[in-house]
Amino acid sequence: MQTTLNLGEAEARLAIDACVHALKTRGKAGVVAVGDSHGELLALWRTDGCALPPIVIAQNKVYTAARVRGPSGDLGRAAQIDGSDVHYHGDARYVGWDGGAPVIYNGQCIGAVAVSGLSGVEDLEIANIGITAILNSLDA
Repeated sequence: MQTTLNLGEAEARLAIDACVHALKTRGKAGVVAVGDSHGELLALWRTDGCALPPIVIAQNKVYTAARVRGPSGDLGRAAQIDGSDVHYHGDARYVGWDGGAPVIYNGQCIGAVAVSGLSGVEDLEIANIGITAILNSLDA
């Protein structure tokens, strides 16, 4: 039997709150998505003033990060290197933009956090703030 851990609504709320706080502190608008270990959506928050496309992009970043067990941007960079398409992996929801990252706890992917609406660098920085909030709560 395999036992897996998954993020739940309490951890999703921690990540959303931490990421939204970071967005507001920076005076930016964006979308925050949190998914379980399969990349399925647990929570999504769009701040006031954020455009509509980042809604789906954030969901796809969180899905990608959880499914590939790595940052969503790494998939895009790998595709650029070998000339493949990110969808070559057989899933149309995969994206190769920075901003999604897995939550790794005790060596296991237990979910993912993604941000969309800013630059890829800022999206990933803010997603990592949410991941840190989750991991700090698990180690408390």
